[in-house]
Amino acid sequence: MRTIYFYMLFIINLIWISMKKPKLNRIKRQKSIKEAEVYLFKVATNWAKFILKAANLNLTVSGRENIPKEACLFVGNHQSDLDIPVILSNMNNITGAVAKKSMIKIPIMSYWMKQIHCVFMDRENPRQALKDIAEGVEYLKNGYSMLIFPEGTRSRSNTMGEFKKGSMRLAIKAGVPIVPITLYDTYTALEGNNGKIKRANAKLIFGKPIYLDDMSKEEKANISDVIQNIIQNNLNKENEKKIG
Repeated sequence: MRTIYFYMLFIINLIWISMKKPKLNRIKRQKSIKEAEVYLFKVATNWAKFILKAANLNLTVSGRENIPKEACLFVGNHQSDLDIPVILSNMNNITGAVAKKSMIKIPIMSYWMKQIHCVFMDRENPRQALKDIAEGVEYLKNGYSMLIFPEGTRSRSNTMGEFKKGSMRLAIKAGVPIVPITLYDTYTALEGNNGKIKRANAKLIFGKPIYLDDMSKEEKANISDVIQNIIQNNLNKENEKKIG
């Protein structure tokens, strides 16, 4: 029953979001880009918080003070479809994400994803994927933070998969800091119950930003392993807490 209720609220929320489009366009025409972005950030944040409330997910967040004021690349493990609202509900500014190409086909949602500067990556087409990365680099250079899940798919557990090569290229080419983020137990609200919504407790941990400016070429080449180790250590610590 809770699952049916959640998806009913999700659909109602999509309709509500679609009604925000005319106002956004009006602000773009009549006011400044900055005012449009303030409104867009409000819509995205409210959407994320609504989804978490509908899913009855109790979220504990730590390390928000580690989020830089400038644009950065957030890099995290990926457990659940709820990870995006979990993260967006705790951002300080508009943050886009590297999403799979199929997401562009979702009505209403894809429009708002484009507005917050998401990149729809075609991993099956290497040439197009390079163009998609270049698009993400431009967003970062223009001051918009980005989010990427280097595993490429949901783990549906607290076991993290290997990071795909080239995932840090966005930050390296744009010259922005990387913020490692750890998601713990988010899968227990959905994927851990065969797709059924269940009340759950989860954690979101923001690590300290890693600046690439003074790194050697070799250090940058190994930055993916560094980020993966930070996230894995956080997962190990949380697992130890649960066992203890």
